[in-house]
Amino acid sequence: MSKRQIESILSQLDASPTPRHLVSYLTSKLLQANFVDYSTKELQNTNLGFIARAGSLIAWKKGKQTARNGFRIVGAHTDSPGLRIKPNPDDRKFGFNTLQVEIYGGPLLNSWLDRDLGIAGHVVLKSGDMKLFRSANPVARISQLAVHLDREVNERGLTLDKHLHLSPAWSSDQKAPSFLNWVAQQTKCVVRDIVSIDAQLFDTHKAAVIGADSSFIASGRLDNQASCWAAISALLESQSGQATQVVALFDHEEVGSESATGAAGPLLEHSLEQIAAVQGISRIGFLEILSKSSCISADNAHAVHHNYPERHDLSHGPIINMGPALKLNSNQRYATSSTSAAMFISACSKAKVKHQVFVSRNNMPCGSTIGPITATRLGIDTVDVGVPQLSMHSSREVCGVSDLTSLQLALKAYFN
Repeated sequence: MSKRQIESILSQLDASPTPRHLVSYLTSKLLQANFVDYSTKELQNTNLGFIARAGSLIAWKKGKQTARNGFRIVGAHTDSPGLRIKPNPDDRKFGFNTLQVEIYGGPLLNSWLDRDLGIAGHVVLKSGDMKLFRSANPVARISQLAVHLDREVNERGLTLDKHLHLSPAWSSDQKAPSFLNWVAQQTKCVVRDIVSIDAQLFDTHKAAVIGADSSFIASGRLDNQASCWAAISALLESQSGQATQVVALFDHEEVGSESATGAAGPLLEHSLEQIAAVQGISRIGFLEILSKSSCISADNAHAVHHNYPERHDLSHGPIINMGPALKLNSNQRYATSSTSAAMFISACSKAKVKHQVFVSRNNMPCGSTIGPITATRLGIDTVDVGVPQLSMHSSREVCGVSDLTSLQLALKAYFN
């Protein structure tokens, strides 16, 4: 990975503590590359465009013969598991001002303990405007119980009550501002103008290249912002082809994708139909195009853990920095078919990068992705792939530098 690419992915991760922050960051990159923003205006037959909806983003580069060659789609998701702030969060306990949180998705809860946490999110105002915010410094901490008060923790393991043990302390002064007032200060808004707040905790430790050989990237939200970076950068660097190239980044994958801006919603389908319509393609023609289209669903895979090899099928366990993983599951938890697998293998071969195969143990069910949902909604051949990583769903995860480069090159080859 070049120095420019490393700076690019690290900058994205640091700038994007929430899905909406990520979409804001990526749309700024698209605008710099002359993509036209159709989020709030009627779609036109331009070569480059995007539609942003809350924490989701559809971007495309028009093909020369879409009617004949269809769409080439790369999908990923913008959200990550974590701790969201409840609507009425303020509480005071034994000298601490604390915040009530709600668990989002399936995070590794212990990974949120003893970390310097920031708060980020957005507000909706009476005017209808939306403002993003994030704390400039760490403002909260969830402290673990001292070993002196939990003598057997290292033998029996840590047990957390999801409701009682996850409230962060964020001040001690009885006259400290309420959460609402603090958000008003952060956004430079008047309290009475704030209609609603959507906020979450994030680890303020910056993304970093680590390892004696600088071969790993450590950061929060690698699942799945790593794939978002690979998809958008591949689109920006690809040449226009015969097929229309599309990147679809969805929110709410970690909670099932069933939302207006999730993969189970109509956002991608409606966007593709609009893109086809402004090119003069009829509804019937659009349905015919879908049969010629394909999709790569990019979502990180479990790398073989050096301390827990028994948790993997070692014949199908990807190794970090040995190439992106082709993910298969005969029970359709992944969308990969024989033909879509061949498509991805061909892209890797064209890009001259290695790939690996990931299959879960029979007694260790795999997670979900947007792949089967997209294939079901659109009826297009879809393959599930992803960079191998450790610490999935932790507040700080790890993946391989060269795997991320390889995925980006393979996606670019797929587009071209």
